[in-house]
Amino acid sequence: MDEIRGDEIRGKAEGTATVPLSVLDLVTVGQGRTATQALRTSVDIARLAERRGFHRYWVAEHHSMPGVASSSPAVILAHLAAHTERIRLGSGGVMLPNHAPLVIAEQFGTLEAMAPGRIDLGLGRAPGTDGATAAALRRSDRLNEGADDFPQQLAELTRFLDDDFPDGHPYARIHAVPGPVQATAEGGVQSPARPPVWLLGSSGFSARLAGVLGLPFAFAHHFSAQNTIPALDLYRESFRPSAVLDAPYALIGVAALAADDEREARRQVLSGALSMVRLRTGRPGLVPTPEEAEAYAFSPMEREFVDGWLTNIVHGTPDAVRGGLDDLAKRTGADELMITANAHGGEARLRSYELIADAYGLPTA
Repeated sequence: MDEIRGDEIRGKAEGTATVPLSVLDLVTVGQGRTATQALRTSVDIARLAERRGFHRYWVAEHHSMPGVASSSPAVILAHLAAHTERIRLGSGGVMLPNHAPLVIAEQFGTLEAMAPGRIDLGLGRAPGTDGATAAALRRSDRLNEGADDFPQQLAELTRFLDDDFPDGHPYARIHAVPGPVQATAEGGVQSPARPPVWLLGSSGFSARLAGVLGLPFAFAHHFSAQNTIPALDLYRESFRPSAVLDAPYALIGVAALAADDEREARRQVLSGALSMVRLRTGRPGLVPTPEEAEAYAFSPMEREFVDGWLTNIVHGTPDAVRGGLDDLAKRTGADELMITANAHGGEARLRSYELIADAYGLPTA
């Protein structure tokens, strides 16, 4: 096992947490707020997460969604790297089919140079948007590429990251810079290290692929809860030791929000649920206020969706949220929990992470 990469992947649980706790940020934009305010909130949450002992902080690629300002993870991560010192930063994830692998290798090589030893490259195979937007994101000669081409795209990206295309390959003389080639150039002192690659998924495809390749796996429990245990079982069953990991390492994304009392937590998560109703019915918009969500007249079908959605969000008082997270970690055997809080305002999200940190006795320095 490569000890450097293994240490980068495996975290240490802080306080009384049984597994490391991390943060997933969608850079949500609420009604009456701007993207500028949302990005400032992301900096505030990243600083809080670092100060309170959360292990890593990831941002997720989405497109054409007014309420989600995380369309460019690499740009946001560079901004966060400039405002933090220790916490791991990464993508949860970059949607690889939307990009040329060389571009991703260059972007994350640059991030690694900015924040050495702190960058994760999480990759997904979905577009992070609808089909029309996905087509607009891709070059004309790549419009037919999609999820089925993901293993080939991943292999190409890995070759660029490691700078090890074989002799005779069309890309053998092409190098992702910053990257390992700088260590082998005359007089080179650039570290050959590169960000560890994670595979993300919400079904079995990426779970199996991550296992076969011996890579760490992150599962989107927050929107595909019914598939969590089957996918994690498949990952563990498929796992083959690699230079990266000698044993499986599975992280799950969890929707969780803590507030000072149960009613306030319910108000906050209801606004996120209404936002999802609108997204799922083709009406994406800014995240509504809790007041609008409370006053909204849900149809029977919408109410059924909301009730199901809320059962998968761990919310309530800090002790209740801790209990729910601990139970989830035990039921799934997850090695790490990555918490995402979808609420209208940054204040509620900041308060939630602070309360969760308090519930677990995470450091206050």
